[in-house]
Amino acid sequence: MAAALLVAVGASAGFHLLPALIAVGGLAGAFLLLADEVGPAGRTGAEDESPYAPERQRGEAPAPFSPIHDALGDLAVIRGMDGTIVWANVIFHQVCARADVSGLTCAAVGLSFEPTPEPDRYLARLATATGVRLYDWHDVIAREPASGRLTRHSIGRDVTEEARAAREREEARRRAEEASQAKSRLLATVSHEIRTPLSGILGMSHLLAQTQLSAEQHNYLAGMRQSGHALVQLVEDLIDFSSLSAGRFKLRPSQQDLRGVLEGVVEMLSHRAHEKGIEVGATVAADVPASMEFDAARLRQVLFNVIGNAVKFTETGGVFVAADIDEGCVRIRIDDSGPGMSAEELGRVFEEFEQAGDDAQRAKGTGLGLAISRRIMEAFGGSLTACSTAGVGSRFEVCFPLEGAEPSSALARRGMLSGMHVLVLAPDGPASAALAATIATLGGKCHRAATLAVAESFAAAALTNSLPLTDIIVDHRRAGQFRELLFRLPAIGALRLRKTYLINPEERTSHPVNQMGGYEAWLIRPLREKSLVEVLLGRLKGIEKRDAINDNRPVLREEPPVAVAKGARAILVAEDDPVNALILRTILRRAGHSVQQVGDFRALEAAIHGQDGACVAPSLIVTDLNMPGGDGLAVLRRLREKEAAGDMVRVPVIVLTSDVRGDLHQLLLAAGADGVLSKPIEPARLVTEIADLLEGEKT
Repeated sequence: MAAALLVAVGASAGFHLLPALIAVGGLAGAFLLLADEVGPAGRTGAEDESPYAPERQRGEAPAPFSPIHDALGDLAVIRGMDGTIVWANVIFHQVCARADVSGLTCAAVGLSFEPTPEPDRYLARLATATGVRLYDWHDVIAREPASGRLTRHSIGRDVTEEARAAREREEARRRAEEASQAKSRLLATVSHEIRTPLSGILGMSHLLAQTQLSAEQHNYLAGMRQSGHALVQLVEDLIDFSSLSAGRFKLRPSQQDLRGVLEGVVEMLSHRAHEKGIEVGATVAADVPASMEFDAARLRQVLFNVIGNAVKFTETGGVFVAADIDEGCVRIRIDDSGPGMSAEELGRVFEEFEQAGDDAQRAKGTGLGLAISRRIMEAFGGSLTACSTAGVGSRFEVCFPLEGAEPSSALARRGMLSGMHVLVLAPDGPASAALAATIATLGGKCHRAATLAVAESFAAAALTNSLPLTDIIVDHRRAGQFRELLFRLPAIGALRLRKTYLINPEERTSHPVNQMGGYEAWLIRPLREKSLVEVLLGRLKGIEKRDAINDNRPVLREEPPVAVAKGARAILVAEDDPVNALILRTILRRAGHSVQQVGDFRALEAAIHGQDGACVAPSLIVTDLNMPGGDGLAVLRRLREKEAAGDMVRVPVIVLTSDVRGDLHQLLLAAGADGVLSKPIEPARLVTEIADLLEGEKT
């Protein structure tokens, strides 16, 4: 149909429409169809007067097409089946610098052809006075209507500049890849070189913290550790950014409790919030399963970045975090009452190395946190979005698909506090909002009173039996108003309400545990759901026990509970850095183990084989991956080969490395490592890992 259209249009409209015909049917097709239309004489009533066009040979050449192809800048040639040229347009003669090419072959005029994957299509090269030109060459076989003779019609379009541009693009891509690889190597080297001394700094500060220090020295040490952990986070951000850019980023999902992850992050950031005089609170809806599949470490990283930013930029009010299920996805909303962002700031807040806020706030980070967080959530199959109103606040929303959920775990939370009527005497803010939302989520009723007058009205209703109160929770900032309430309505004491005192973790030192002050229990905010339930059900008395949260640093990797070593075991430590070697020896000896230390791989293998060549296997080996005297992977493989041959018993091996690439960890595990720990080493994690491996060897 396209061919018929070309013929009809060409015959009726004339050759000035050839560019449109070419767009429809292609260069060679248009050329052939129009050649057939004018017939074998090749005349339309106007003879070609060009000095570059020779007389047509044997009456076959469509000379009138020469101006058309010339105008398009294309080569046009008709050849016999033996390859001799019977006609060529003006451009062909000009490019070949010949007056007449009739009877010659393409090879004779300097054309060479390189096949392409498409049939009857070639890349043609022609050496000219200005250099080698490249042509996109098409051949079409046609039969002359009058004689029935087969001829080869060809059109070549000059693609020299396009080819040059493609070569330049390829060269630029190659240079960019080489630069990217060089940057990756540089980052890996710098990361290793930073992590080694940083491991020594944090390790020594850990050991120093276990000695007798004055209060002032403890403060200095806490500041040093805080700076060290901030530097670790900076290195982690740079490595994550590099991994995401190179496509090496991988998630490691497992069954996890979202509420525990969320509460842990909020607890870690509460100290920063309370120092600024603001609140932070979190609640999890009842429809969120207690167990689902996700990468907890990476989600924790995202939440720490997003909630941490909200705390950093908020000066009054606070940060409220709420998790629920929306259209099959887990949704976590982070609302703050900060200054908000302009449309321009909001548009670039997720860009690399971009930061909002004033100069002082921008100086506190790299501007990578939110960019990395968004890309992590995209790897989750989810999203990280933001909306904001200048002068009002911002909302960030984390979403990812709900996978591997256990529906029964969500149903178990519904109705846990059914029948509970709780009066909360606390200032308006995220803390009381989170407390009220949690009570309502679990099936209870919460009545919030921000002022003494509101609390008095609720209490009066309870005294008249129109409000069946069961509990009253008093924020420490409203303790004086609660005493005033008891003075005004002493009959409240006869209602047998369970009274709970709510404090900041920083307030524990100023409120001794043994002075309950008439309260049956104390809770710490930000609130843990489990502790709240235990208190309201009467199962928790006294002060809530909570681990230390004032370290105020991100915990982005899973940390197992500390295990206590059972009995002294012989551990061989291979570490070439003297500071890190001292740290490892001290940690392991304090855990009850005996330690032998070597400084390179040759000494490691010699220690295993002993003086007389007989294998003397230690209970466990802790070795750095990069040391003089060999290659860590090769040494590990040789050790496992000797064990497989029966030359020695199997020894657990823990490898320490400053290189945190996931593929390297997998290589080490495949080579026979029992554990791979990244530097800086967490002492508790190392001790626990060793205890687990030694216990496993026993069984």
